Amino acid sequence: MILLELYWSFLLIGFSSFGGLSMIPQISEEVLSHGWMTAAQVTDIVAIAEMTPGPLGLNCATFAGMQAAGIPGAIAANFGVLTPALTLCALAAAFFNRFKDSKVMGYILTGVRPACFGMILGVLVSLSLSNYYGGGHLNLPGAAIGLIDLVLLVKGKVSIPKVLVFSAAAGIALFGILGLPA
Repeated sequence: MILLELYWSFLLIGFSSFGGLSMIPQISEEVLSHGWMTAAQVTDIVAIAEMTPGPLGLNCATFAGMQAAGIPGAIAANFGVLTPALTLCALAAAFFNRFKDSKVMGYILTGVRPACFGMILGVLVSLSLSNYYGGGHLNLPGAAIGLIDLVLLVKGKVSIPKVLVFSAAAGIALFGILGLPA
């Protein structure tokens, strides 16, 4: 039964999101509402899914399915999240010439973009609260790492892999070696 629930949940996520970061709020809601993961585990899978090669939604589905039901769960969640994309791509390919100049499609995309932005902003706030504020106090070292990362990415134009390596090293140094409270 859990395999069917995983498939169905990730099928809904795949059909109702538009890939990338816009999937995170739905993934979080589904895995938390079913009790498959905790909020901290969701934060961890998002971080791991961002660092590993491949689409974010597929990586999150793999980790969430694995957490909930092992390898069969990962397979069920992956099939669920991939079914909509494969179906929609096949339909889009079949009807591409018919819709390529459609004004309605342009209007739809104009409405979808702000919705995705709002969902990403919501995730940013939610993940920031869970990562930088916990136990009744602000995690200043963690927030400092985050701000340095932002400066490196935006102002310094440092590549994402280099920023990830810096963040990991800073986290190990501050929280592992120096033992600062997280």
